[in-house]
This record gives sequence, structure tokens and C-alpha cells, in this order.
Amino acid sequence: MEIKEAVALKTPPVVSGAKPVLGHVAEFTKNRTGLIQRGFREHGRVFTIKLGPQNVAVLIGPEYHRTFFTETDKALNISTPYRFLRATFGEVLFIADHGEYLRQRPFVTQAFRREKMVHYIAIMNREVQKWLDSLGDEGEFDVAETMGWLTQNVAGSALMGDRFQEEAGPEFWALYADLGRALDPILPPNLPLPKFWRRDWAKKRMSEILEPILEERRLNPELYNDFLQDFVNSEYADTGEPIEDTVLMNLMLALMFAGHETTAGQAAWNIILLLQNPDYLALVQEEVDRVAPEGQEIDGRAIHAMSHLTYAVTETERLRPSVDMLIRDVDEEIEVGGFRIPAGWKVQVAQEVAHLLDDIFAEPEKYDPLRYAPGREEDKADRFALIGFGGGGHKCTGMNFANNEISVITARLLQQFDLELVTKNPRVSHGVGAAKPTSTIIRYRRKTGE
Repeated sequence: MEIKEAVALKTPPVVSGAKPVLGHVAEFTKNRTGLIQRGFREHGRVFTIKLGPQNVAVLIGPEYHRTFFTETDKALNISTPYRFLRATFGEVLFIADHGEYLRQRPFVTQAFRREKMVHYIAIMNREVQKWLDSLGDEGEFDVAETMGWLTQNVAGSALMGDRFQEEAGPEFWALYADLGRALDPILPPNLPLPKFWRRDWAKKRMSEILEPILEERRLNPELYNDFLQDFVNSEYADTGEPIEDTVLMNLMLALMFAGHETTAGQAAWNIILLLQNPDYLALVQEEVDRVAPEGQEIDGRAIHAMSHLTYAVTETERLRPSVDMLIRDVDEEIEVGGFRIPAGWKVQVAQEVAHLLDDIFAEPEKYDPLRYAPGREEDKADRFALIGFGGGGHKCTGMNFANNEISVITARLLQQFDLELVTKNPRVSHGVGAAKPTSTIIRYRRKTGE
């Protein structure tokens, strides 16, 4: 008879500094990246942090990311760790049960298809140009704040349509802010607190705004060509029934949140990092001047031709990922890196640390977009090396939308303005939604024709 106990695998080692009862809760709340970095220094690529009584296994590196993403919807559960989002967005996308997610996913994939992207890029160009036209010949703006409302305008027009954005947009986005302020991963979402009351009232009012819009869309589908109309026209593959109004509204709320929260931070960081690295900025500026001089639309063909700008956007994803961690519940015990992770634990990946592995990325702390150029292509070393947009079956379906938007914003700015970074060293601000730069002032001067 085999003595299995003799070869039983241990659970991952615990990071130093865990307090009685609370574990690492205080440090995780204040500086989770620092905590993960210490765990990596002490124990390598698989270790445990303790959040009160909850054990969380941290996995760092492509070989372990692969397990994390490929076991999702199998041994690992994506929906249960994010239950706190359901009070705001309902049972949609990855926060829905797996069966419901599979029913909804074709709607989202269809709306992001390649031929629709041409239309979305045109909206991006228009909205960005409206902002640039509103600027004087010289002045300053806070890039973190500006990217927030600019990406809102793009999301509103691209996802909901111009008429919606013009007629209902201001009230809708004000209500939307109450949804964002109510996101809380700690407190039960139905406590009698003012922020939760405001959330519920905002959802009720947003539903009242959307109901007549949906009714009019169903009566006149030929008048619209946007994300919302795609959803209105869609039917479930298994029943042939249209999407219910409640589900449709929740899908749009979730997509608008994802469509501007994460993009706003990376759009701001892309500009900041270029201004902090003038040598590489010169390469991008030359490319913009050559491929898309002022007055020319930044269409899909131009974006594809501006390889240095594309590398810059990818380097922003690596150094300043909009989401610094992803988490799953362990439904069935798994083995990773010679350790066992029992059912009932949680498991997470940590992008900010994983993107700085020196066996994947040369001089990983250095801003070096050319690491993605032919001959180097460090991101191709493993398909799970770069995980700023997740991975596997739940990889962000809006990734191309976000990257195109960041490219349009950056290229149009460089077409028409000379920029100077006034706030030299902004910090990363981690929120519930996405990581963004702290307040960052940029000085601009409009370019004059020769």
C-alpha cells in the first residue's frame, strides 16, 4: 500500500508580516503591490498572503498564469470573487454564472467585430477633435481628469449613440458616478448606507431614461448603427428570444464602466510615459508627422502603420496595467509549482509584479517600447507573459477598442500640439475600478503651420 501522506504537497509559504487574526489585511489595503513584491522576494513565484481567515495564493509568471486562466470556469471560479459588483451591474458578463456568461458572450463579441471598429474609430476621432478644438493656443490641462470625461464621451457615443449622448448623456453620467462610488468589495452591498441608497436610486432613474430609448430603437432599428442597436437586435442562440430589457441595461452599464474606466487611466499614462521619455517620443512624433499629418483622420490603416505608437501603447499596458490584480475562488484543489492550493482558498495573479520579470523582459523597470519590435518581441515569449487585459477565455473583448482609442488620442494630440509635462513624477492611484495616475498637469502649445 502506498503511503500517500509521505508525498503530500504543502500549501504555498506565507509572506512575512502577517498579524494575528487580520493577517496582511492592513498592508494589502494600503500597499498591495509592495506586499506582493515582498512575497516574491521571500518565496519566489508562488506564495500565500492571508486576508483575515482567507488564504490567497499568489501566482507570478507565465507558467502559473497559464494555470490561472485555463482553469478558470473549471477548478477556478471567476464570478464569485466579484459578487460585490452584482448589486450594481446585475448578472452580466464574467460576474454572471458561467452558463449565463456563455449565453451573453456572443452579443459582446459581435458588437466588437472588425467591421464595427471602423465606425467606433470615426467616433473616437470626432470626440477627440472636439476636445482639441476647445483648447486655446496654449494652456494647461490635468491629463488624468481630462481622459476621464473624454473616454466617457467616446463610450457614450460609441456604445449608446449620439442622440443618447446629446439628450441623456449629462444626467446619465452624473447618475453613473453614484454607481462607481458605491462599488465596495468589503461591505455587504445591501447595508442601509447612503452610498447604496444613491446607487439604487441612480439605477432606477437610469432605467427610466433607457426604457423609452429601447422602445424607440425596436421600432426604428434601421436608423442606428451602434453598440446599443446591436444588442437590441440580438437574440439568444438557444431560445431565439431577444435580450430582456433589464439584462440589456445591465450589460450596457457594465460595458460603459469597463469601456471608459480602464481606458482613461491607460490613455493618461501613455501620454505621461512618452513625455517622460523624449527620445522615444521623437520616434512617435516623426511617425505621426509622416503617416498622419494634421488634418488627416487617424483611421485603422494609419493606426496599423504607426508601429512605434503601437509599441508605446503595449509598453503602457506592461508598466501601468489598469488592473493590478485578478482573482479567482478555488472550487476544486489544484496543484501549481509543486504546491497544492486547496478548495476554499482564493488565487490571484499580480500584473504589476509579473510584468517586471527579468527572465521575460530585459531591464524590466525601463521604459522601452522597442522590446516589442521585430527581432525582440518580448511579449511573444509566452502568451501569458503580458496579462494587462487578462487571458484565456475571459480575455477582455474590448482590448482592441481600448488600444485604438488610446492611439487616436495620442496621435491627434501630437498632430496638433507641443506638450510639456509639468507634474514630473505622478504616482499610481489604485481604485476599485482601475489604476490611474494621480493629478498630472500637462502644458500645451498649439502648433503653427509653416
